[in-house]
Amino acid sequence: MKNLSLKNIDAFKILDDDTREVSYGCSQDWFGTEWQRRSGCGPSAVSNIFLYLDYPGQSDARPNGGLSKKGVAETLMEDVWKYVTPTERGIPTTEMLCESVKSYGAARKFSIKCSHCEVPEDKELRPSNCELTEFLEAALSFDIPVAFLNLCNGDEKNLDEWHWVTIVSLEQKEPDEHIMVRILDRGAIKAIDLTLWLATTNNGGGFVHFSKA
Repeated sequence: MKNLSLKNIDAFKILDDDTREVSYGCSQDWFGTEWQRRSGCGPSAVSNIFLYLDYPGQSDARPNGGLSKKGVAETLMEDVWKYVTPTERGIPTTEMLCESVKSYGAARKFSIKCSHCEVPEDKELRPSNCELTEFLEAALSFDIPVAFLNLCNGDEKNLDEWHWVTIVSLEQKEPDEHIMVRILDRGAIKAIDLTLWLATTNNGGGFVHFSKA
């Protein structure tokens, strides 16, 4: 049985000082403009990862080890947006996300190593269940979140299409059984069947994890 999770899921908790509501991770609904709110899933997923990994410049995100503040998260999201900027089609490939994240790191004076796993439209060319599990394990076992691009959700109803989310855990009871993961999406934690998605998505998508080089 495989059961991998980030060591501190609560590090994603973000407090809204005005409403006292607590969210899990950044939400694209917090962006300032309508276009950003419609297309900002990629920058939001990247911001989640930066908050968790405590990248340079984010040391004030969780003062005294407490909850992150929504205002700090919003500032980070706007800063990330300058480089991780959606096109009219959003950020529809893993390569595009990797290159934009590297550009952000270079602008902020730190280097980023990026790994990606593409899930093409052609089902014959897709990674196997085992290959996908190995890719996710390579990140989660080192306490690194994974950005997940879903271009078509197939039969998995707990996903939005053409959308980036953040994977924080993986569970697989047996090697031939389904991969279950938990994701962060718009401030909430959701559970999805990744094997079902891999088998039924029409357009595919992909996965990205990165760390300081």
